[in-house]
Amino acid sequence: MAYSALADMVMGLHLLFVTFVIAGGALVLRWRRLIWLHLPCAVWGVAVELTGWVCPLTPLENHLRRLGGEAGYGETFVVQYLMPVLYPAGLKPSHQYLLGLLALLVNAGFYAWFLHRRKLPGATTSPSAPVPPP
Repeated sequence: MAYSALADMVMGLHLLFVTFVIAGGALVLRWRRLIWLHLPCAVWGVAVELTGWVCPLTPLENHLRRLGGEAGYGETFVVQYLMPVLYPAGLKPSHQYLLGLLALLVNAGFYAWFLHRRKLPGATTSPSAPVPPP
């Protein structure tokens, strides 16, 4: 039972990480120092999607599920949990590549906006200063 709870916590952490990879750039617009955490996470997340690597959280969750007497899953976290949500049944896991490109494009947009705002006249360079309204 404890292993199953740990596996569920790892899955929750995994979902938070994926969400942070995709939308963390929006947080960087508000809290600039977060860039030092988000950039490596975004690079890792996009690399995992584009190369087909397996995130270490996937085998950890599977291991904990097996220790708890449950069956692990043989696919990646994205294929197991996010693909059914984002895409209808029957589409191939190769669409993971598209998810990686989407994450890359979303983050490129956030960072382009971030850099543009820094170049505006009167923009503050303080890492914790709020972003002025448009």
